[in-house]
Amino acid sequence: MKTKAAVLWGQNEKWHIEEVELDPPGPGEVLVKLVASGLCHSDEHLVTGDLPIPFPIVGGHEGAGVIEAVGENVVDVSVGDHVVMMFLPACGRCSYCVRGIGNLCDAGAAVMLGHQLDGTYRFHAGDADIGQMCLLGTFSEYTVVPAVSVVKVDDDIPLERAALVGCGVTTGYGSAVRTGEVRAGDAVVVVGAGGIGMNAVQGARIAGARMIMAVDPVEFKRTKAREFGATHTAESIDEAWNVISELTYGRLADVCVLTTGVAEGVDIAPALSIVGKRGRVVVTAIGHPEELTVSANLLELTLYEKQLRGSLFGSSNGQHDIPVLFELYRRGELKLDELVTTEYDLDDLNRGYDDMRSGKNIRGVIRY
Repeated sequence: MKTKAAVLWGQNEKWHIEEVELDPPGPGEVLVKLVASGLCHSDEHLVTGDLPIPFPIVGGHEGAGVIEAVGENVVDVSVGDHVVMMFLPACGRCSYCVRGIGNLCDAGAAVMLGHQLDGTYRFHAGDADIGQMCLLGTFSEYTVVPAVSVVKVDDDIPLERAALVGCGVTTGYGSAVRTGEVRAGDAVVVVGAGGIGMNAVQGARIAGARMIMAVDPVEFKRTKAREFGATHTAESIDEAWNVISELTYGRLADVCVLTTGVAEGVDIAPALSIVGKRGRVVVTAIGHPEELTVSANLLELTLYEKQLRGSLFGSSNGQHDIPVLFELYRRGELKLDELVTTEYDLDDLNRGYDDMRSGKNIRGVIRY
């Protein structure tokens, strides 16, 4: 079948909106008609090269839609089901999945290779095979994805908002609650108040943090952060340190979550400096693949038992955690509608990323 999709043909190029061919689902795969796709910063990393991937590629990894066809051996979902697509598959059988850490599933090794789990491609343009971001390619009206990459959701959940839970919401919330282990009464700092950082803020709020400092140089984002639960805001981590130190009588923060656009080695020392004894620094932002050096005070790391933790998908187990997040949404505790700043047509994808880079959006969403 033919479908309109956004294809990236090379590094530092614009997304090209074009009609491409899409194969039917193979064994263990499903065809999904997209309702919406979030404009996540990770697809920008494909453009800049911070996430190396073979070109050409259909972008998008934060989507929701309705299953239109299923391949052989698909038993957990059916035609007509509403689904959210996870950017990390979870097979349910590997050592990591059975230990409850499905975000580290062995099948995830394929997400940056472009092709599907069986080594072949579903999108084509002429003689060219086209890969899919994180096995998904949600910047397309239709896509074929592994069944282990979808989570069935109840029909009452609006899919145009459910799409955000496929990456940004779960990653941000989990960075605070799962990886950071925020507890009631904690003091939390979130550095970077974009689509992921804003969910780290509300994750900390839901977990019961008494104090949540959102750090961002963009005034619009600092203002929005208060709507999601930030009790304080600052333009820089230096400014935040002074406020946190005063408010905690020098004990500093319990958790600092780094959700900047790109993680830099020089970010680590300031993040470690703003947490106190047994403080946890969670690095969710993607760093440059060639950067091998970080700054840190190793004496403080040992003497104060500070901890530095990486976080992928918020250390979440998608098949369990995504339905829980929708329950929080139903109860009015998790904000999804408020995350969406602007909706775009697929043809306006490049404008959406221009808006993201200029700080205008918390989250842009493509509506099909």
